[in-house]
Order: sequence, then C-alpha cells, then structure tokens
Amino acid sequence: MRRLDIMAECSEPGPGVTRLPFTPEHHCALKLLREWMEAADLAVHLDDAGTLIGRREGEDSSKTLLLGSHQDSIPHGGRYDGILGIVLPIVCLEALRAEKLPYAVEILAFADEEGVRFPTALLGPRALTGTLDLNVLDRRDRAGISVRQAMSDHALQPDNIPALARSSEDIIGYVEVHIEQGPVLYGKKQSIGIVTAICGIERWSVSLHGRAAHAGTTPMNIRLDALAGAAEAVTFVEQTCRQTSDLVGTVGSLHVTPNAVNVIPARADFSVELRSGDEQLRSNAAAEIVEHIKQTAAKRNLDVSIEQTYVQSATQCDADLSGRLEDAAKSKGFPGFRLVSGATHDASAMAALAPVAMLFVSCRDGISHHHAESITSHDAGVAATVLTEFLVRYVPY
Repeated sequence: MRRLDIMAECSEPGPGVTRLPFTPEHHCALKLLREWMEAADLAVHLDDAGTLIGRREGEDSSKTLLLGSHQDSIPHGGRYDGILGIVLPIVCLEALRAEKLPYAVEILAFADEEGVRFPTALLGPRALTGTLDLNVLDRRDRAGISVRQAMSDHALQPDNIPALARSSEDIIGYVEVHIEQGPVLYGKKQSIGIVTAICGIERWSVSLHGRAAHAGTTPMNIRLDALAGAAEAVTFVEQTCRQTSDLVGTVGSLHVTPNAVNVIPARADFSVELRSGDEQLRSNAAAEIVEHIKQTAAKRNLDVSIEQTYVQSATQCDADLSGRLEDAAKSKGFPGFRLVSGATHDASAMAALAPVAMLFVSCRDGISHHHAESITSHDAGVAATVLTEFLVRYVPY
C-alpha cells in the first residue's frame, strides 16, 4: 500500500491520478517499477511497445507464467485501478525470492489500456499477441502528436513492434489482479473474487431525423419530434437491460439539434452501448433494441439511421487457471466467490496468446475511474496471500 501511495505521485497536477502513456508521468512510473522489480531479483527490460517486463527464471524456464496489468490511468482517476495488478505481483515475487518455482514468471506493466490519450488501447498486449493493427501508430492525440512520435520520443522503436509477438507454446497463461469490478464484492463483504468472464461490448450510433417547428404553434399530433423518439429508445434500452440478468446498457451520449428551448428538436443523435459476458444474450438484446428503434421511428414518421460502431467479443476465463486460483483462495480460508467483469481489461487481449484468469479485489462502494477510489490493506493482503499461494501451488505440467 505504501508503494501504491508513492506511485500515485507519478501524476499530472490535480485531484487523483492522471498518468497517460508516453509522458513524464509514465517515465516516473517506469522508474519506480524498475527499481521494485530489480529489488525482487527480476531481470528487467522495456520493450518497444512501452511494456516494462520483469522476468524471473524457474527450474524449467521453457514455460512462462505471465502476470500484469496497466500503469496508465484516466484523467483524475484513482491510485489502484490497473497499477495494483503490477505492484502486487512484484511484492509477491519479492516474498518468494527463496522459493523455487518450476516455471519462469514475467510481470508485465503495460503502457496504455485506458485509451485516453490516443484513440486506441491495449497497445502492449496486442503487440505481444501479434494482433496489433500497426495503422494505430498514426493516430494522434489532441495536441496532434501521433502514437509513433510519442513512442519515439520515449526512446522506443515502434517499427520493431511486429518482432515482439510471442509464441503461445512458451506461455502457460496470463493472470491479472484488478479492482475494477463494481460494488459486488464490497456489497457482499468479500475481499476477492474469481472472474469467470470478461464482458463483450458493442456500441451503436443512432440518428433520428424529424422536423424543426415552433414549440408554441405546432399541435402535438402533427409534430415530428426527434428527441421524443430518442426518449422512447433510451427508456427501452434501460427497461430491456433491467429485465435481463448479465446485461447492462447505457445511452451515454445524446446530441439534439437545434437544441433551443422553443423549437421542436429536428434531430437526435445518440449512442447505445451493451455489455454482457454472454455473447448470444448481448446479440439478441441488440437486435431487439435496434428493431424497437426502427419501429419507433416508423410510428413517429421519423427517418432513422443506425450503425454498429464497435464490437468486442466476450472473453471466457480459463477454467483450469481460474480453478487453481479458487483452490488457492480456499486453502487460505477465503471463499472462491465468482463473478463476471463488466469492464474490459488487458486480459481480454492477452487471451489471443494464452489462457487467462483474473483475481478481483474489493473496492469501497465499487468506485473506480474516480479519485475517490479506495481499497483496504486487508483486502490487498488477502489478494497477495492468494496470489502467492497460487504461485507456490501451481504445477503447469
């Protein structure tokens, strides 16, 4: 916990933690992480995707277990989201310096999971899995700096990224510790949870077109009110998701034209995002919502356009790795409470390379992505105990 407090100082000024990739704050974090990795007797290097890697050899180093998470934050975020999954494994391996493990271990500190500075994310894990679209290196931040330029300014060589891809034959699996699970564990007074799946996500962009008219002189029965149609859609999204377990939906963006108090809205543009650990359930819900929006538009004589703008498949956590995490927890007297992740993580990209598992840690009131983010030393200690026991007990052959 002291190390996490120290790490929180690697931040732009302002409330909470603001640490974006390939910035002085990122460099500050890497310096601390390198020091702590080396203190745990790890061999450390920075790859050309900006991932800091600390490696410990095993009795048989032909197979490697990967542990890790991301060091970056959102603007004014908390001091635990992401970075806990790097610092905690370092502490565990430091405690196990005298213990012989039958496999090699690497701790991965990824540069960019949040996708805040640049319109891309999961750069580090996608480089390791060989799934990175190199075109994203030309994307720019709000200051006009490209990913490629930012990486080069950070003494990296982005042209070498294709050579970073790892072979799945050498990797046992990837395990990530994280707090970003909402209020479930806190509400049930559970320190930790075993993740069964990482939700799939899809996003839709919707535009409803009606006709602007005077708010005082146009009778209600002849209005072509685009916002009223959007309101029906928003309500239907909420109702559908409230009535369906393992499904959440959000309309987080809404723009009205002409956006004047005395004019009937001619146009409403809004987003629909759906998340679920069940691919078929999410897909079925999306089809139902899209059809409802079309029917609403027809009923109200509105023109409509709907486009799917993003889709990410759900990731099922590996049953064997997850079961071994659960066994480690139960051996120390902690129930193996299971839950689905409603947020995406580096593990979702790492699944293209190896089996993945996740250990969630309770956070107060389920708050994350906010400077009020808080965990207890007790819950962090439980997670450290369970991960250490997992490392000692795990025999991959």
